Parts: sequence; C-alpha cells; structure tokens
Amino acid sequence: RLRSKETSHFTHTLSLRVRTRLPYFPPQKAYLCGSVILNHSRSSLMASSSSSSSRTWRYRVFTSFHGPDVRKTFLSHLRKQFIYNGITMFDDQGIERSQIIAPALTQGIRESRIAIVVLSKNYASSSWCLDELLEILDCKEELGQIVMTVFYGVDPSDVRKQTGDFGIAFDKTCAKKTEEDRRKWSQALTFVGNIAGEHFRN
Repeated sequence: RLRSKETSHFTHTLSLRVRTRLPYFPPQKAYLCGSVILNHSRSSLMASSSSSSSRTWRYRVFTSFHGPDVRKTFLSHLRKQFIYNGITMFDDQGIERSQIIAPALTQGIRESRIAIVVLSKNYASSSWCLDELLEILDCKEELGQIVMTVFYGVDPSDVRKQTGDFGIAFDKTCAKKTEEDRRKWSQALTFVGNIAGEHFRN
C-alpha cells in the first residue's frame, strides 16, 4: 500500500508538470517526420519552435516504455492520473509487438505533443523501444515535440553510458543487430540520458 501511495504521488506530480508544458491543441491529422538528427543548429531549433507553436496534435502525450517493467504498475497509475486531469494519452493496447515498429505506433508518436520516455532497467532489451526512441528524437527535431524523461529504477549515468544492468541489456540487444544500429541507439540513449528528468526508485 505504501508503494502504491508513492507511485500515485509521483504520477500526480508528473501529470502536473506535463500540464504546465501543454497549451491547448485541438485534434488534427498526423504529420510526417524526417531523419534522426541529434545535433541541433540554432536555425533548426527556431524553425521547429515556430512549427510546433502553430501545429495541432491528436494526443497530448505518448509514452515510450518497456511493458513488463512498468505497464501494470507505474504506467497504470500514470494513465489514471492523466485521465483524471484531462490529458489525452496514446493507447498502444492491441498493437502487436514485432521486430519492427508498427505503423500505428509511429503515427501515435507523430501525433503527440509530448513524448515521455520511461527508462527502466530493461528498456534497452527491446529493439522496439529503441526504435521508438529514434522516432521520438526525430520528431523532436522535425516537429518541435517536447521530450520528457522518467528514470524508473535506473541511474541516468547508466543510460547515458550504457553501463550497469541497463548496459548489459543494451549489449544483448545489439549483439543481434548491425554496428550502425548500435551507433544510432547509443547516441539516442546518451541524448535522453542528459535530459533532466523525474526519478522514481522502484
């Protein structure tokens, strides 16, 4: 019961922080992104800021997470809190997981004003999650999407450097992939690991 109260308090705080980042955006059709670019120039940031201010979005929030780690615990609380606060959240229920990211999931990312990346111990064990992350950073660059992070039982430095248990999971995933895949994923993890986020010790 104590853990449930701690989770509820944490998700309530996170929900309030999300609301402060959200002006009103009525529903609209999806928008396309380009390729992943992690090095932001001043001109591209200004362009994305201008673009995002006039863009409309179907969802307020998209969450990227490793299901077995958080779906029935943290994410369940977060979803209820968002519903309570009137924050629309993309629902991935019913989307079949495979080796490649589903088109419906890609569309959900592109239609969301904020992406919350829940970095848990086994997040990097899934190539699906890592590809989601690439798409999210793609949309951050191209559409001005806001990216927020939650470090759920992991140290941000392990995410940045791919070390500890997080790094072990990452290495196992990369063992089945190309060096180019590893390079892109590693760069993306380093980037989000440097975003100041919320910390939850599970």
